[in-house]
Amino acid sequence: KKFRQYFPKQLSNASFYKDALQNKIGLEIGGPSFGFTNKGFLPIYEVATRVDGCNFSNSTVWEGNISEGQHYKYGNKIGYQYIADAIDLSVIPTATYDFILSSHSVEHIANPIKALQEWQRVLKPEGIIVMVVPHKDLTFDHKRPLTTIEHLVQDFSNGVNETDTTHFEEVISLHDIPMDAGIADLESLKARTADNYSNRCVHHHIFNTPLLVQLAHYMQWQILDVQTFSPFHIVGMFKIADPEKIDNKLFFDAAHPRYQKLKFPSDNAGKCLIKLLLLLYFTNLRPMCFKIY
Repeated sequence: KKFRQYFPKQLSNASFYKDALQNKIGLEIGGPSFGFTNKGFLPIYEVATRVDGCNFSNSTVWEGNISEGQHYKYGNKIGYQYIADAIDLSVIPTATYDFILSSHSVEHIANPIKALQEWQRVLKPEGIIVMVVPHKDLTFDHKRPLTTIEHLVQDFSNGVNETDTTHFEEVISLHDIPMDAGIADLESLKARTADNYSNRCVHHHIFNTPLLVQLAHYMQWQILDVQTFSPFHIVGMFKIADPEKIDNKLFFDAAHPRYQKLKFPSDNAGKCLIKLLLLLYFTNLRPMCFKIY
């Protein structure tokens, strides 16, 4: 972040994202985010008419003390700050926003599909979601096993909530502590993990590029773009569309260059799964988990 303040670098197709959100009104979950500022890799704030924010608590590790009201400072602008959980935006009427932003938030949510359904609810028809998630291969999660789409669906079916401790033992045993600037040692990791309901620091789910593609397709969103960006980001833009008209075949192509990045070997390791899903996609034998009931 400090380096990019002096040497900014953007996505090669940042203009594609900016054009889609130009003069629109959006809601950011878990922000504000440096990546969306003028010095960030995806400078969306500058083109939006307004961005409001939503955080789960009046006090967070990332934002410090905040309060609800016209206090959401993003870039050099001000929007409305909501205090609400990402899986329950009931304070916001249906079809309020043109777009949703989320950067390094969804992995902190115990039930991502429930959250994404709620995000979709507050979007207008054909609304846009821009999501950035950390890629496991170059983060402190690199030792942990990838989450599967089946696991996410099971969490949704079971109504998992933020008190879930399923992954705590795995986090404590496989977390790469030297890569995490927020903790000093194993004991501080244990303490932070045990207090997760208050701090929401745990990464419940571990992503690579194919998993984000599968999740978007499960939600029956049209995938507009998915790519990786240095040092460890997966960036995607998705559109709420008629489920009968979505066409995501391109993003299930295991031979696509996006899955061949040497920095992110687990993307390439997902070839077999991607081929299977592509086969199911073409033959209309989509798994039950690819439909929301």
